[in-house]
Amino acid sequence: MTNDNNKNKRSLTSRILIGMFTGILCGFLIRTFLSGNEIVDAYIVNGLFDVGGKIFIASLKMLVIPLVFVSLVCGTSSLKDITTLGRLGGKTLAFYIGTTALAISLALVMGIFFQPGSGADLTSATTFSTAEAPSLGQVIVGMFPSNPMAAMSQGNTLQVIVFAVLFGIAISLAGEAGQRVSNFFSDVNAVIMKLVTILMEVAPYGIFFLMAKLFTGLGLDAIANLAAYFLVLVAALLIHAFITYSVLLKVLSGLNPLIFWKKMKDAIMFAFSTASSNATIPVTMETATHRMGVSNKIASFTVPLGATINMDGTAIMQGVATAFIAQAFNVDLTLGDYMTVILTATLASVGTAGVPGVGLIMLAMVLNQVGLPLEGIALIMGVDRLLDMIRTAVNITGDSVVTCIVAKSENELDLDTFNNPKAGEIKLDLKHKA
Repeated sequence: MTNDNNKNKRSLTSRILIGMFTGILCGFLIRTFLSGNEIVDAYIVNGLFDVGGKIFIASLKMLVIPLVFVSLVCGTSSLKDITTLGRLGGKTLAFYIGTTALAISLALVMGIFFQPGSGADLTSATTFSTAEAPSLGQVIVGMFPSNPMAAMSQGNTLQVIVFAVLFGIAISLAGEAGQRVSNFFSDVNAVIMKLVTILMEVAPYGIFFLMAKLFTGLGLDAIANLAAYFLVLVAALLIHAFITYSVLLKVLSGLNPLIFWKKMKDAIMFAFSTASSNATIPVTMETATHRMGVSNKIASFTVPLGATINMDGTAIMQGVATAFIAQAFNVDLTLGDYMTVILTATLASVGTAGVPGVGLIMLAMVLNQVGLPLEGIALIMGVDRLLDMIRTAVNITGDSVVTCIVAKSENELDLDTFNNPKAGEIKLDLKHKA
């Protein structure tokens, strides 16, 4: 029985990879040999694949608000000194803004050096319009919920974070009554984390449906037409992920980046498949706490906040896209313009938190600041869906790096758990033990 359990534990990552690559292969085969087949389109692509993928995403999102609220209440209520919360918040925000500034700077350097927009054909450019982004003041006011229940039902993560923090502080100050409430939330948190492990067991099937549906409609012609932009952006994303994050983790916390990357595999594959940082929160949280050894009081704050405001992958897209569009339209940007891009993109990563289509809204803001035409956005939209998957994987990796660094600085990281390669591996036991 023990051997079977160990086999199941070892096979989770493998089964997720099999689900991903089988889905991609299935999608390409359908696109190549069965394109236009009405029965396949109706019952397989838009039936089985579409419904299965949407159910999987909905199941992930179902856990986000309960997990964020309960875990953050548990973490905040366990703080013996409330001033710790201010220090924790300051560190986390500083690291998130700092990594975003590094990301946009790297992207601009690579965009300027490799010139992906030189010789681009702009005859197909169409008019692009996007919703107006709210001002920073509106975002700050909007963080405070007038109706916490409405915030939860609408999935407003920032408002849920603020309410959970205030509720947790009240619990910690309420004496014996607060302790009883805290114990209740601890039990609920344990149950929700068990629900996360159950969902991760069925993940390979959900990921298969998502990949198969995506690649039945994703043509390689769009990538070929934008090959230079695509390759430069992917290279910038990979450099920031594997080099920048690894160096920051080693220098600022002393932790081994190789161990970190091995433990991030499942979360990265979830993020890549779903293209949603918010939908990946349950998996990122499980990885940070059980696999990395980060205390819940740290992870419950840094992970949801990072999924909301930390957008390094999106910032890299803005940097490369800005350079690409400027070169494609033969517009020479000055050093001052590039500094404006860095500042605008960094602030926008916080200022547009929670806005649908945030990547394109942020890019439109950046282009407006340096006088570039918004029509340029239409040029890159053909490959944006695939790039969005990679960006999301980079975003949640950044959330986890900052979480580990902050936890280490607060002495809230269990080094034995972090260094144990088997720690926190998914082990699902559906049999109730008395």
